[in-house]
Amino acid sequence: MVLFRPRPDVSDAEREGLLESMRVAAREVPSVRGFRIGAHLDPPPTYVLGGFPSFPWIALLEFDDTAGLQAYLTHPLHRDLGTRFNATAEAALIYDYEIAEAMK
Repeated sequence: MVLFRPRPDVSDAEREGLLESMRVAAREVPSVRGFRIGAHLDPPPTYVLGGFPSFPWIALLEFDDTAGLQAYLTHPLHRDLGTRFNATAEAALIYDYEIAEAMK
């Protein structure tokens, strides 16, 4: 899970270039099993706590296992994406989780 905020001076074209780089890496790296990207709701719902940094974008990637994640992280497309991401993002939170099966 990647929560991120582009720098204020990033143009629409640069932001779209970053998002497209994410899409390409997710589509072309074989170990990626699922990918979604989205923007937070504006205005935010009333239950959102104030006072925390805003991260207007989220990218969710799914892998079969830790080996799949590692294959993605070392893939040349991810390295290229990382370069663009670091040049574009003002701030980010990146977390890797192992998620159990959903329970009913």
